[in-house]
Amino acid sequence: MTPPYTVLDGIMREGRHIMSVRVYYEDTDFSGIVYHANYLRFMERGRTNHLRLLGTEHRALFQEAQRETPGFAFVVRSMRIDFLKPARMDDVLDIVTFAQEVKGASITLEQQISCGTELLVAAHVRVACVAGGRARPIPKALRAAMLANQQHALSAGEPKR
Repeated sequence: MTPPYTVLDGIMREGRHIMSVRVYYEDTDFSGIVYHANYLRFMERGRTNHLRLLGTEHRALFQEAQRETPGFAFVVRSMRIDFLKPARMDDVLDIVTFAQEVKGASITLEQQISCGTELLVAAHVRVACVAGGRARPIPKALRAAMLANQQHALSAGEPKR
């Protein structure tokens, strides 16, 4: 039996992770729209749950990575983000995450936030693996899972809305 909380992690469809979040009052600014920094929180949750549904929970990943590369950490190396339209209180947003490129020490992810069929935010996120202040190879199990997921997403083409 699947634990009931797994629905919180979202789903994988056509190589893409899709997770829904509801916008609460705490997510908005005084004008009633989502404060821009909160989209970053939503996307971080999407990246974390994307890994979880690939079979890589953060705690286990860090334990494995510490064996391979002591001092291992993930860092956001760069992010390009376009805020296209606002989200408002009570909107249900879909956060879509997929690997665009997997290199030796970094992974580039595409993330989109939509409300219904409307694309609200598009982001290009490069995450690097580091230890001791220097780039280090991605842990083997994570690299294999991300490469397989990337191929699935690329072969599926553009997501269906």
